[in-house]
Amino acid sequence: MPAKTPQQQPDDLSNPYGYSEMDWAAQLDPAYAAARAEVRRLSVGEDGALSVQVKEFVVLGVLASRGLQYGVEAHMRRALAHGATKDELFEAIKAAAVPGGGVAYSVGVRALQALEQDGAFAPAPPAAPARRPRSTARSAGRSM
Repeated sequence: MPAKTPQQQPDDLSNPYGYSEMDWAAQLDPAYAAARAEVRRLSVGEDGALSVQVKEFVVLGVLASRGLQYGVEAHMRRALAHGATKDELFEAIKAAAVPGGGVAYSVGVRALQALEQDGAFAPAPPAAPARRPRSTARSAGRSM
């Protein structure tokens, strides 16, 4: 059996992405989970020159390139929670498709579509009806 790292009491071992397997693993070795949580805080947390939203765009591009749709969805959700829009998520996927190819694009599009089907995006407002130019009585009377 592998050796465990020394036990300590971290503040929060839950991950912000909804990966239940990571929550389960945290129970097996809380100290290791705490170390991973610190790395996560330093790399995709609130601090730093990049916004969380931009950091999540980078992460979802890498995950899309690796074909990991469940990870792309999770990181899209976190980007949305930090103010990203559907259009920005789609643009991030299109950018990832340059180095990541068709896999990145198709995985990203499927993830975006899954979020839409889950109701993650506010419905678009109805389009305003097209306006017709008004005809005036003067122009109608002069057509003779």
